[in-house]
Amino acid sequence: MTPREAAASVVDPEIRVITIDELGILRAVEEDPATGRVVVTITPTYTGCPAMDVIRADIRRALAAAGHPDADVRTVYSPAWTTDWISETGRAKLTAAGIAPPAPTRAGKVVPLTLAVRCPRCGSPETEEVSRFGSTACKALWRCRSCSEPFDHVKAL
Repeated sequence: MTPREAAASVVDPEIRVITIDELGILRAVEEDPATGRVVVTITPTYTGCPAMDVIRADIRRALAAAGHPDADVRTVYSPAWTTDWISETGRAKLTAAGIAPPAPTRAGKVVPLTLAVRCPRCGSPETEEVSRFGSTACKALWRCRSCSEPFDHVKAL
């Protein structure tokens, strides 16, 4: 397994159905051919994200298991993470898990106000925000008026 494949396989500790690569947290993986040292660059979904220590440890563990025990994990904040970095595969996995993915933000432009979110279970646009904060700070809690099920919605950034 390459260093990139090992790092990309790490699952997000807060949203266990998606990898850090699919979420767009994994920015770069570089290996020095002379020394074999691996440098991984990540960007948190927001400054102060409590999952970053776990993510760094999981990356080091995955790289060590793949034969790369000498890894440096670096955190960069610029450019800031955006929900536009979530891959199509990641968006599909979120939906399959009952988590509404964010709409594209049109990077560099004003983030559109979310008035309605389609229910990831039944597809209905008849939904309402219950709480601006869901199971994690990057998600909001919504409820479907059609099927009555609650669901998380990843906030667009």
